[in-house]
Amino acid sequence: MALMTFIVAFLGALLAGLEGLIIALAIAASMNIFAWYKSDSIVLKMYKARLAPDSDQLSKIVRNLVKSSNMPMPKVFIIENDQPNAFATGRNPENSSVAATSGLLKKLSKDEITAVMAHELAHIKNRDTTIMVITATFAGAISMIANFAMFFGSRRSSGIGIIGMIALMILAPMAASLVQMAISRGREYEADRVGAEICGNPGALASALNSIQRLANSIDNEVAERNPSTAHMFIINPLHAHKHDRLFSTHPSTTNRIAALTAMVAHYKPSSSIPKVSSSTTTRKENINPWNRS
Repeated sequence: MALMTFIVAFLGALLAGLEGLIIALAIAASMNIFAWYKSDSIVLKMYKARLAPDSDQLSKIVRNLVKSSNMPMPKVFIIENDQPNAFATGRNPENSSVAATSGLLKKLSKDEITAVMAHELAHIKNRDTTIMVITATFAGAISMIANFAMFFGSRRSSGIGIIGMIALMILAPMAASLVQMAISRGREYEADRVGAEICGNPGALASALNSIQRLANSIDNEVAERNPSTAHMFIINPLHAHKHDRLFSTHPSTTNRIAALTAMVAHYKPSSSIPKVSSSTTTRKENINPWNRS
C-alpha cells in the first residue's frame, strides 16, 4: 500500500510539483472513499447477482460456516453464469457479500461448494476484500493521473519531455497493476489455508480448485472478459486470456495451490470447534449436488 501511495505522489509531484502532489493524493483519497462504500454494490450489479433467500441451500451452507468460525453473516448472492466460480466483496466483515455462479452450484459437489464458500469467507476474515478495494482504486487513480500527463504536461522546469510523458503513461499503470497482482496472488494462498480450516476439509477445497480450473478453461464468463479488472476477485481466474507470464497473473498457479492443500491434508487436525464436512469417501448418493435436480 505504501508503494501505491508513493507512485501516486510521485506522479503528482512530477507533473506539477507540490500542487500536483496534493491534487494527486486528493484524487486517490476521493476515489478510495467512493470505492469504500460503493465498490461491492457496483460489482454485484455488474454481474447481475441476485440475493439468495435464507432458505436457499447456498445460504444454509454459508450460515453454518460463519457460525462455526464466529463471523458475521455476509449477504449471499447467486450469479447466473455457467462458468463455475465465486468471489467475496465488501469493505469489512460486517458489510460483506459472497457470490457463487449457478455453474458452481450445478457442477460441483456439496463438499466442494462448502469448501469454496469457506475460501471466500477466509478472504473476508483476513480483510483481503478491504485490501483489494484500496489497491484496485489506487491502481485506477495512477492510471488516470498518468493519462493526465499527456494533456497537461509537466510544470517543472526540468521537464521530462514528450518521450518521458509517453513512457510515464505506459510504465506507471503497469507498475500499479504489478503491485495489485502481487498482492492478489499472495492472499490466495492464505485464503486457501484459512478456508480449509473453516470448512475442516482441505481435500475438498483442492478438489474444488481442480474442478473449477478444468471447467473454467472451456466455459466463457463474458462479463469478466469485458471487465478484466474484476478477475482478481474470483477464486479461479475467469479469463481465457490469462495464460501469460506469472508476473502478470492475478492468481497463483492452481497446480501449486492444490499441491499446498494436498500437503495440508496429510497432517491436518480439524478443530473441535469447527465441524468437518462429510469426507470424500461418502457414497455417491450422499454426495449428490443439492442444486442438481436432474
